[in-house]
Amino acid sequence: MDDLAAIVFLTAAATLRTATPLILCAMGGLFSERSGIVDVGLEGKMLIAAFFAAAIATITGSAWWGVAAGIVAAEIMALLHGFACITYRGNQVVSGVALNILAAGLTVVLGNAWFHQGGQTPPLDTARERLMPIFFPRAGDNVLVYVALASVPLAWWIVARTRFGLRLRAVGEMPLAVDAAGISVSWLRYRAVLLCGLFSGLAGAYVSIAQNAGFSRDMTAGQGFIALAAIIFGKWRPFPALGACLIFGLLDAIAIRLQGVVVPGLGEVPVQFIQALPYLLTMFLLAGFIGRAVAPKAIGIPYEKEH
Repeated sequence: MDDLAAIVFLTAAATLRTATPLILCAMGGLFSERSGIVDVGLEGKMLIAAFFAAAIATITGSAWWGVAAGIVAAEIMALLHGFACITYRGNQVVSGVALNILAAGLTVVLGNAWFHQGGQTPPLDTARERLMPIFFPRAGDNVLVYVALASVPLAWWIVARTRFGLRLRAVGEMPLAVDAAGISVSWLRYRAVLLCGLFSGLAGAYVSIAQNAGFSRDMTAGQGFIALAAIIFGKWRPFPALGACLIFGLLDAIAIRLQGVVVPGLGEVPVQFIQALPYLLTMFLLAGFIGRAVAPKAIGIPYEKEH
């Protein structure tokens, strides 16, 4: 019985640990998308934040400077996205894809130039350079895990209970009415995009200096797209999106637990198949096979102020 309890505890801890970057990224993307800005670039924001967090933590010897650097890097990417989509009314999907490509290339180029290790950063081998567990060493419960859990009710409260949230929802549904009320559509959307950058930066920093001990090429491995799928599955609401993130995290945790396990009559479990499940589920969610998700009406439509 004690062994079963230990397995359940470790699986739950692994689920939360692997879901943490998804939760943070999904909460950030939710703000952007509720304002009417499609954010396919979540992956790129996470990736560049992961690189700068690990790089600055290596250089300064401080995990907190690394977290700050990750947030700044993601905010710069968010501003680029806002500049292209809000100020110049460009195609939001194309802009997001461009951010992903930029992040994938820039992290490798800077990694080679700064550390000469094939695009990687040196391993973070001291407690000061990484975010370490707080209460349960085996569970890996560092501070960003609790920040991720707190971000869900915070996002719900901001969107559902504040004046800013009311305007955010309105600008995602009917920006013309918001503009007619004398409220700047562009400024509202920029604030939403910056909030997205903040949470994406925290997610990327978590991946490189908490979940792992350094940066490696393309280490986010599609987690930004999974977070986007969680937003869609959750119908652009924080708590259902949290549930989707936990499902993805559980699948990853199961893949870890099943490595090398032999099932009677089937043989050794093919871990590659289990690892592919989150991405297969993402495809089903984005294709709309599991329920119909109705997006904000003005999402993806550039707003041009009438004169």
